Amino acid sequence: MVDSQYILPNDVGIAVLDCVEAFRLLSPEERLYAHYLSRACWYGGLVVLLQTSPEAPAIYALLSRLFRAQDPSHLGETARTLGLSEEEYQAFLVYAAAVYANMGNYKSFGDTKFVPNLPKEKLKQLVWKSQAFKDHPEEMEALWGRCGDLMFSLEPTQKHLGLSGQGISTYFSSNCSMEDAKRAQDFLDSQSISAYNTRLFKKEVDGKVSYEVRLASVCSDGESPLATITAPSPHGEMVAGYIGFIESYRDPYGSRGEFEGFVAIVNKAMSAKFARLVSAAERLLEELPWPRAFEKDAFLKPDFTSLDVLTFAGSGIPAGINIPNYDDIRQTDGFKNVSLGNVLSVAYSTKKEKLTFLAEEDKDLYIKWKGPSFEVQVGLHELLGHGSGKLFVQDESGAFNFDREAVINPETGEQIRSWYRGGETWDSKFSSVASSYEECRAECVGLYLCLNKEVLGIFELEGKDADDVVYINWLNMVRAGVLALEFYTPESGSWRQAHMQARFVILRVLLEAGGGLVSLRHVTGEDGKPDAVVTLDRSKIAAVGKPALERFLRKLQVDGSPRVIQSTPILLCRKTPSNPSRQMAIQPLLKKLQRRRLQQEAYNTLEWEGPPRVIQSTPILLCRKTPSKPSHLAILPQLKKLL
Repeated sequence: MVDSQYILPNDVGIAVLDCVEAFRLLSPEERLYAHYLSRACWYGGLVVLLQTSPEAPAIYALLSRLFRAQDPSHLGETARTLGLSEEEYQAFLVYAAAVYANMGNYKSFGDTKFVPNLPKEKLKQLVWKSQAFKDHPEEMEALWGRCGDLMFSLEPTQKHLGLSGQGISTYFSSNCSMEDAKRAQDFLDSQSISAYNTRLFKKEVDGKVSYEVRLASVCSDGESPLATITAPSPHGEMVAGYIGFIESYRDPYGSRGEFEGFVAIVNKAMSAKFARLVSAAERLLEELPWPRAFEKDAFLKPDFTSLDVLTFAGSGIPAGINIPNYDDIRQTDGFKNVSLGNVLSVAYSTKKEKLTFLAEEDKDLYIKWKGPSFEVQVGLHELLGHGSGKLFVQDESGAFNFDREAVINPETGEQIRSWYRGGETWDSKFSSVASSYEECRAECVGLYLCLNKEVLGIFELEGKDADDVVYINWLNMVRAGVLALEFYTPESGSWRQAHMQARFVILRVLLEAGGGLVSLRHVTGEDGKPDAVVTLDRSKIAAVGKPALERFLRKLQVDGSPRVIQSTPILLCRKTPSNPSRQMAIQPLLKKLQRRRLQQEAYNTLEWEGPPRVIQSTPILLCRKTPSKPSHLAILPQLKKLL
């Protein structure tokens, strides 16, 4: 029997990212611009399949062929004639939807493989009897040959993304280790080459080792299906887009970016609140618990916009974004912040009966205020979390961006002894712990500054409502620390998701603060099985929680600015559940965790006799969100060559 963590239940939730009204309010020209930019994103998004696993492109092509030849209802009739039960066919549809939602066969949030919850032979029978197989027998048989076994395989090294025998990664050749990744990174740093759009291949000939760094490229000769034309957008006020190799969460070493492209529509009302937060940012930065020297010389006021997602081509959709990730640009030119409104709205829609690990008396208040509290947290997390702090750098000319004689480390009382050198970046130096470290810092900033009355006023919160929002924001964080256990792998002592490691670390910090601030009790649930309840004493947030968070947040920033790499992994790893007794306590709780919902985006189409329109498709039609011409499958081999 397959372990439940590697399959998706037939009743998995579907979160619809509604943007029909936002799209309707666009002008005809803006709709066309959004439509074509969306097409570009989906074409580019095919890269993610190649970045996920060796078999993902073939799985994608196989499913696309199946559903382009027969819609789900007709394919279901074929399945029933072959003896598949309703549950088995539903399991196949859920698997297909999950592949398209994650752009691959590994969960975007947690990097765990998922497999079809039906016998392999039954799925093979369905493929062989499908209309697609009748139309393209050789192609379908070849696709199954490339992915059929791997689709179901749960060999130890295939259960998760990783390196050095702990998982698979297409960012590296299979013979690469973390030591090889570091050696290559040191070389790239020395040449001031970013690793964001690279892959690494190790070659051994006659006992000699060499490395090949492959750079993703784009053809613009008008002949390739990836032909690109770059032009300034005349519709930037209402339609926003961003395309490239962005987040490095899925690279085991933490330096290479996954492709993503999004198109979204501006929400003017919510953007006005974020604009007020930007106006207050310089004052709020002074509230953060580190010396002025550890902050940028001048705060470059960024744009902060609330958007409703039309298209997000990638493995997963975040609630907020702080871009770009290039340190040199962020430190000198500034950055942009984005809050994705329709993602936020589905993220906090929770049914009371599905709320785990909370005391019964907290649940109604949690449901009422999770949405507003999450808006506050995301705003602070992106703008003043990711947007704060200075990296101490010595550039190629030998010049420093800080006063080496005057700046003192408040933790040691000594002068700064280490810094970033030309070509080095946060990701390249902190590697596998970089994302968790930065997410931990940003989450702490959100918790710390949400106590500020001015911040709460910006979000139109005051009195008891403001107090309730603060309480639920902190309670949500400690609950998230328990939920994070799903993303911890005891066998390797590793975390599979940066945000969740960060939230678990924060839970540990607040537990260690003592004073009765946070309590985590193991109990017996109504079903007679082991359960847990986390509680937070709201009267002690300011007196106990804030000082504990202040000390920890200062340590995070003071170690990060001068790249004190030696202490940082210890800072985070010592708060992971490493001892055997703690690991044993985790296992029963995993059965209580609710599966993350699949996010269903809109599908926009162009009708030549009318204006572009947007369609909220049924969940299985996630497979139709990519360009609708069958020829798009031919792009996959082209992408492989370019990568």
